[in-house]
Amino acid sequence: MTGFGSHHQRMPALAPTVTDERDALLTFLDQQREAILAAPFGLTEAQARSAPSPSALSLAGLIRHVATGERGWIVGVLSQRFADLPELPEDDPQCFQVPAEETVASLSAAYRLVAAETEDIVRALPSLDVEVPLPDAPWFPPGAKVSARWILLHLIEETARHAGHADIVREAIDGANAFELLDRYEAAVAPA
Repeated sequence: MTGFGSHHQRMPALAPTVTDERDALLTFLDQQREAILAAPFGLTEAQARSAPSPSALSLAGLIRHVATGERGWIVGVLSQRFADLPELPEDDPQCFQVPAEETVASLSAAYRLVAAETEDIVRALPSLDVEVPLPDAPWFPPGAKVSARWILLHLIEETARHAGHADIVREAIDGANAFELLDRYEAAVAPA
């Protein structure tokens, strides 16, 4: 493919399921999730836990991080149910480290549960204009509020950023091309 879009991620299949803004935002978020879940496809657990670039990022760690982050934004901030979130480990507050008992399969399954929870919560909202207060934290302005729309856009941005990280980490492991890898992954996980 040449010209506009030739170096960009494929457009998600929007029609006929996308009927409004909420559908569009959830579809784009899901596309970015799938790119992250595809990144470790075909690797061993050791490869998925490896950090082959100068950073400490691993594919397994990225899956854990985005799942934890999405749940924090949707369950914690949007639903204001902070008590339902697990305590973050003091030595890894962003959840990039993967405990020995976790596997790519278990991390991926947990991320899919987070995705389903996000879908249920967002679809139940009366509007994407619903505003919620941000938690007291040094990185948020005091008393700030954000809309559900803002949270979804932030999640798309953050997940896309980490999908790009996952592409780089995967390429450093075995040279896999992200587009070809995503095609192989989708073919393998597509319902029969």
